[in-house]
Amino acid sequence: MPGNFPDLGAPEDALANPWSRVRVLVVDDHCTYRLLLGSLLGKLGVAHQCCCNGEQALQALAIKRFDLVISDCRMPVMDGYTMTRELRQREHAEGRLPITVLGMTASLGPEETRLCVACGMDGWLPKPIGFAQLRDALRCWLPPPQCAAFAGTRTGSTVAHNSTFPSRASLIETFGSWDVVEPMLFSLIQEAHADLAMLIHAQATLDARMAAQCLHRLVGSVAFLGETGLEGPTVALINSVHSTGMALNRTALDALRHEVARYLDYLSHL
Repeated sequence: MPGNFPDLGAPEDALANPWSRVRVLVVDDHCTYRLLLGSLLGKLGVAHQCCCNGEQALQALAIKRFDLVISDCRMPVMDGYTMTRELRQREHAEGRLPITVLGMTASLGPEETRLCVACGMDGWLPKPIGFAQLRDALRCWLPPPQCAAFAGTRTGSTVAHNSTFPSRASLIETFGSWDVVEPMLFSLIQEAHADLAMLIHAQATLDARMAAQCLHRLVGSVAFLGETGLEGPTVALINSVHSTGMALNRTALDALRHEVARYLDYLSHL
């Protein structure tokens, strides 16, 4: 569970950086999202730790003090909803003040909003999130609170979503600098190619569960840098694989793999 916990330093350091004494826990099964949020939090001077599922997050929360948790909503092993529900139960049983939890989701509709509220999350963030949107979220949620009316709003709703692939310039504008974008792109491309290879294996063995997991991660990959037109078909294919199995979806799976590979090839040449 890698993290960045800098020396808290002298009291005057807190005046230069209002977040020098806070800690944020990032929870996401997607390596590139952890890398992105870690990089952005580092640029903001915020101490942070990263976990890849809800179980790891609960273990970290039992050991260290955190001021904010930013968690993906849907993850294997333990998702963000279950993690938050368990955290709230533990806080109540131990008489502790609740930690602010923000959910992250690539698809923020009425059902996702209902689930966030029902499990005890304080707010939610749409994926992908850029530097300015994360900074605004920290301003609102880290102590002392800056705005009470932020709960339940879509931080980052001003991020432009285009149906065309992102450009080098648009990525720098969104995420702050090429130094942030370049390692993020490398991680995303490598992880997505690994999922494509696993998807091929799942097709060969007719493993619907493995295929659905690969498709879920690929949704995160293709939606990470903005809308590409692949997100909706991928989500629909996940549902179709669950309901009708692998054989009947072979053609659609092959077509999706081809489109994702084309997108990754584009990103690799930016």
